[in-house]
Amino acid sequence: MQPAIPSQRAPARLHTRFTRSLFGQVLIALVIGTILGLLAPEFAAKLKPLGDAFIKLIKMLIGPIVFCVVVAGICGAGELKKVGRVGIKAVIYFEIVTTIALALGVVLAYVFQPGAGMNVNPQSLDASAMAAYVDSAEKVKSSGTVEFLLKLIPNTVMGAFATGDVLQVLLISVLFGCALSLVGEPGKPLVNLIDTFSQTLFRMMGFIIKLAPLGVLGAVAFTVGKYGIGSLKQLGFLVVLFYGAVIVFVLAVLGGILRACGFSVFKLIRYLRAELLVVLGTASSDSVLPQVMRKLEFMGIRKSVVGLVIPTGYSFNLDAFSIYLTLAAVFIAQATNTPLALGDLLGILAVALVTSKGAHGIPGSAIVILAATLSAHPAIPAIGLVLVLSVDWFIGIARAVGNLIGNCVATVVVAAWEKDIDRERAHAVLNGAISAGELDEGMPAPAAGGVMGPTGVPTSAPLPGSAVGR
Repeated sequence: MQPAIPSQRAPARLHTRFTRSLFGQVLIALVIGTILGLLAPEFAAKLKPLGDAFIKLIKMLIGPIVFCVVVAGICGAGELKKVGRVGIKAVIYFEIVTTIALALGVVLAYVFQPGAGMNVNPQSLDASAMAAYVDSAEKVKSSGTVEFLLKLIPNTVMGAFATGDVLQVLLISVLFGCALSLVGEPGKPLVNLIDTFSQTLFRMMGFIIKLAPLGVLGAVAFTVGKYGIGSLKQLGFLVVLFYGAVIVFVLAVLGGILRACGFSVFKLIRYLRAELLVVLGTASSDSVLPQVMRKLEFMGIRKSVVGLVIPTGYSFNLDAFSIYLTLAAVFIAQATNTPLALGDLLGILAVALVTSKGAHGIPGSAIVILAATLSAHPAIPAIGLVLVLSVDWFIGIARAVGNLIGNCVATVVVAAWEKDIDRERAHAVLNGAISAGELDEGMPAPAAGGVMGPTGVPTSAPLPGSAVGR
């Protein structure tokens, strides 16, 4: 028998590799979900529990994984001063980039005038649609800096894990990690136990990640089945402008920052394409938090940097969400013919800079935080939020994707700032010379033991879940 021609076998191998990869399976699920929503909308709407269940499974492990990664990272950092320095640099970066995002929302709203000509009378809007968000918005508005800081402290250690509050878990993790690091040699068996527990959790995550296509299918089928594909054409200029704003911010602002650090945002997006597709389907960046942390470690970023920057960024570095806050606020003002002076715009920026920090973990967070922002600045009628309620889900997709990319970029930037990234390995991973395919399949990626180089950065990434620098 004549052997098969290699050029004929290559497409078959590519097809098999595509269908077996998480990226390929999620993409296929997106298509199937859309088709189901079009052909059988009533049945498709009933698939929502698939998406909800997938996100709940992921959230179930976020607290313990963040704890293990942060504790192991701090114990492997060598000195506690370095941990504090990473935290300070991360917060400085967050505030600068968030301010840029808020300002971009205002500028685009004024340049493109998405709400101009709508001539909406606020008294004609149905206030009942906002009832579910009013109480939460008042709580966010009334909570000052002191209350926000007190909220970071859980009632009990286990209570933080029970509620799933990432910032509370992060506080406990930092305290525990610092204390365990000071214990020294006697604490090493506990550090090793946490390493083992972390690897076990990531194995569990591997099982759950395989369900991502089902979760995406359920979420997309429900959305198309409920709203209809035709609704995408009727969402209005605001949605189109917001998507454009997120793209510009990611490519121009984040891309420029990353380029200054010697990396390409396009390669980073390609590396995280499977996770971004899951977020695109579920409209939730929580659904990929543990997997993203693993991938950033695999790139050669020190565990302590990943463990501190990513969880903190989920509350303090919501870039796309910040763009939405100011863009939507000015949109409502334009739609209701509310004049805004320069002082009003600066006031919105100042308020949004504070209220945006309380977004994570609040049901309907975008509407709640926007309501709190407008309530604190009464020049704009808060009832105008009804105008954006109907499109919030679609806007939420871009918000989640933009926030995730922003936090990944922040981690790379802080790691480069601290010289806590193995640049040679990072470029090899981003260029595809080192494959991360096994990570997409939920398996621990092979690595060469994490030997430390002269700069204190591992010359090759450690196994996900293992501490570096020890």
